[in-house]
Amino acid sequence: MNNIAAIFKKEFRSYFNSPIAYIFITFFLGISAWFFFRSFFLVNQAELRGYFALMPWLFLLFIPAVTMKLWAEEKKIGTVEILMTLPIKDYEVVIGKYLASFALLAVTVIFSFSLPLTVAYLGDPDSGPIVGGYIGLILMGGAYLSIGLLASTLTENQIIAFILGIVMSFVLLIIGEDIVLFNAPNWVVPIFSYLGLGAHFSSILRGVIDSRDLIYYLSVIGFFLYLSVLSLESRKWR
Repeated sequence: MNNIAAIFKKEFRSYFNSPIAYIFITFFLGISAWFFFRSFFLVNQAELRGYFALMPWLFLLFIPAVTMKLWAEEKKIGTVEILMTLPIKDYEVVIGKYLASFALLAVTVIFSFSLPLTVAYLGDPDSGPIVGGYIGLILMGGAYLSIGLLASTLTENQIIAFILGIVMSFVLLIIGEDIVLFNAPNWVVPIFSYLGLGAHFSSILRGVIDSRDLIYYLSVIGFFLYLSVLSLESRKWR
């Protein structure tokens, strides 16, 4: 636990010692709020469904930008070799880096609380979908982060890691969308529907926290973190 905590502190501090955290938080909150309020007054309903509906697609672009440097930068400047020789296990480094990026996401989500407060001031929104939406944001964001972390272990180029993160996340997102399900063979529809990142988020948005959705997101996070550990261990095999 001490090793994980040390990695976490180092990585989380590095976000705020550079412009990354400030740019990410500012741009993410600004763009998401702009898209939301574009239609909010036209719909004339005190709810955040439109805001949460944007999140799977905004996460698709923003979260790989957070994770792309986690391993790619270490490989490029050669510090990964030093890191791997320290008395620390691969999974501890992976978990520490993941928790640092997750903390940055949590900070960003907390700053977005001004939106439901504004909506509550203007009307009387249903609290169930809002609470469910924020729980879904954290879970879905955690899944995107684990995918982006794996992408970063596969290359030393941050741009390539960014693109890989987007592509991998997009595949897992789009596989559960109607445009794919309508054209897929009937026997794979239930499988694709369950695997889709956005499908489980939409389920949580209804305000009902289903254990199947929780298990899905936790499984995705665990699976991609495990693949990240295997990716790092493959360097030793080579």
